[in-house]
Amino acid sequence: MPTVFAAILPIFLLILFGQALRRLPLFNGEFWRGLDVMGFYVLYPALLFVTIVRADFSALAFSTVVFALAFAGIAIALFTLALWPVLRDRARLSRPSFSSIFQTTVRWNGFLAFAVAEKLFPPEGAAMVALVMAVLIIPINVESVAVVAWFTEKAPNVRAVARKIAVNPLVLAAAAALFVRALPFPLPDPAMEMLDLVARAALGMGLMAIGAGLRPQDALRPNKAVLLAVVNKLVIFPAMVIGAALALGLSGPQLSYLALCAAVPTAMNGYVLARQMGGDAELYAAIATIQTAISFMTIPLALAVVAQFSGG
Repeated sequence: MPTVFAAILPIFLLILFGQALRRLPLFNGEFWRGLDVMGFYVLYPALLFVTIVRADFSALAFSTVVFALAFAGIAIALFTLALWPVLRDRARLSRPSFSSIFQTTVRWNGFLAFAVAEKLFPPEGAAMVALVMAVLIIPINVESVAVVAWFTEKAPNVRAVARKIAVNPLVLAAAAALFVRALPFPLPDPAMEMLDLVARAALGMGLMAIGAGLRPQDALRPNKAVLLAVVNKLVIFPAMVIGAALALGLSGPQLSYLALCAAVPTAMNGYVLARQMGGDAELYAAIATIQTAISFMTIPLALAVVAQFSGG
């Protein structure tokens, strides 16, 4: 575990650095919104594209990894939904607040997982995370929109949601990368080198953007709802994923890649959805902030657990 802590410490320090920069008058809100847009439409897609194009997937049991994540993802979603009557009656939780608990349980910060994989498991682990990101984007967004719409009683524009998912830059980047891999010839070196330069900027800028997006002031109101979302995401879900992977016979480094994907905190993009559709955006921000802080401990712990099963 000390080795893992040492490896991920720079990543979390960069996240803290982003939060510190956010508080300086030198960079206003427009700057950070612009950085988010740049990351979403340019930096992250370039990183995903380059990683998938150059990766060697011959040794990866990708279907097993996806099946384990899908099984655990469905299980944790159903488990969380089953808690609604109890939370409503005993904890007096509102419907919008429950929608934020659900979102912060099922969403995951794939970019943070990628950054950790780049440090601990290059290049195969990073390639695995990149593919998982591309595959999970659609189902996670669909279920999140559906649940938020149901619990806020605000019907989504189905056509608009479908359009946003279809033109999601990460989905398009992954599809383009798989298409390029299928070509009988490689892309010209200057084009790949240009994309590689863009991709290199994604890690540093993206981690600072994650830090800038955290809201410590909202995290100062921890309650049972926050605790439930943290336990769901950082304890129960990783346990489900690791259990499913072991049942499917997954072992070795690929089990570690999968555990990493399961152990990262939620993503901040659900905050925007909660705000737009009448969910509890402040609760979402509080949960995301606390999950991110605690994940500094739970990521090494999850990797240490699977190392025991892998003989590491």
